[in-house]
Amino acid sequence: MRVLLAASDIRTMPGITTMLRAMGMVVDPVETGEESLELARRYDYDIVLLDLELRDMEGYDVVRRMRAGRIGTPVLILSGAPSPGASVKAFALGADDFVTKPFDQAELAARMQAVVRRSKGYSRSSLQVGPLLLDLDSREVTVDGRPVHLTGKEYAILELLVLRKGIALSKETFLNHLYGGMDEPEMKIIDVFICKLRRKLAQAGADGLIGTVWGRGYMIRGAAPVDTALATTSVEREFTAA
Repeated sequence: MRVLLAASDIRTMPGITTMLRAMGMVVDPVETGEESLELARRYDYDIVLLDLELRDMEGYDVVRRMRAGRIGTPVLILSGAPSPGASVKAFALGADDFVTKPFDQAELAARMQAVVRRSKGYSRSSLQVGPLLLDLDSREVTVDGRPVHLTGKEYAILELLVLRKGIALSKETFLNHLYGGMDEPEMKIIDVFICKLRRKLAQAGADGLIGTVWGRGYMIRGAAPVDTALATTSVEREFTAA
């Protein structure tokens, strides 16, 4: 999951950033509304954590300008001392959830997961595609009840594919999701990650779940197996043969 965190409270931001990164999320922290609007326009975030008190404007203005600019990224508002009706105003402007500080970090993470699930059209924490079951809360993956042990990067790729089932995702999208523009490796690393992920899923009984869309990237189409004859790149063949 890729998160945009906009907060001017220097005491709050490091703690939230550390917590989310420990959960395997990519976090881009900013301190102003203008920065948050620019990044929200430029990158495909899963959620925006938005403090009401920023250095240059109120969080309300950020939400209003995001929605006016047709930026549909889910927004969870963080508020220190909300006035009566603050949450109502936030929801009316287009926010998706509202949390009052101080908050429990585990509760914040759960609320974030729920917002992201709803934004993708899911109501439960467990998402299923064919024999594959992915639990967003525990980050556990099973195939027909058998656990599949994935690395952090492999899980992040699979989570993104499942949440955006039916959409072809480019290698650039995966790189941004995994590294957030920081110390990004060469693009072919995505082919290697996908190859390893496919191998683990196939060994567990979910062969052919991840397909290649030539010239566009990778996708999960749904419960029906993907034609594996169309799903191997030259980099993957090199990796498999190694």
